[in-house]
Amino acid sequence: MMHDGEATIARVADLLGGLTTFKRPLTSALDAHEVILSGFPGNALVHLATNVAMIRRPESFEKATGISLRTFQRRKKEAVPKRLSQEQSGRAWKFAEIVGKATEVLGSQEEAERFLERPAIALDQRRPIDLLSTPAGVELVEDHLERMRYGVYA
Repeated sequence: MMHDGEATIARVADLLGGLTTFKRPLTSALDAHEVILSGFPGNALVHLATNVAMIRRPESFEKATGISLRTFQRRKKEAVPKRLSQEQSGRAWKFAEIVGKATEVLGSQEEAERFLERPAIALDQRRPIDLLSTPAGVELVEDHLERMRYGVYA
């Protein structure tokens, strides 16, 4: 049986293409660290865009991954899509992790995606997706989700 951390890592890996992308199951934070370090295969973003509807919009895609949608579309046409950089892989992982956490807290991925695009009072009327481009912003969104999980909105 998987504990919470392993289940979360498996869910994040699935959003990025699971075995198709990583060629092995990811079961620990150390596994995640290693695949981020080596840079994800280019198809990880294809899977992410397929699995998370909201990032098919150019502005959301760029905020979530740090790559413009045009760059992504150009890379997608390459016979062997270029590996993502460590930073891009880390951003994609973190975004998938937040989608997973929001899905857990809100009950469905559809609700999670809505949450990411709606201004939140607790975030000073900012949309969570707009905060994901910096580590500090990511932390704010994660803290907000934790407060929601435990019913503390202050």
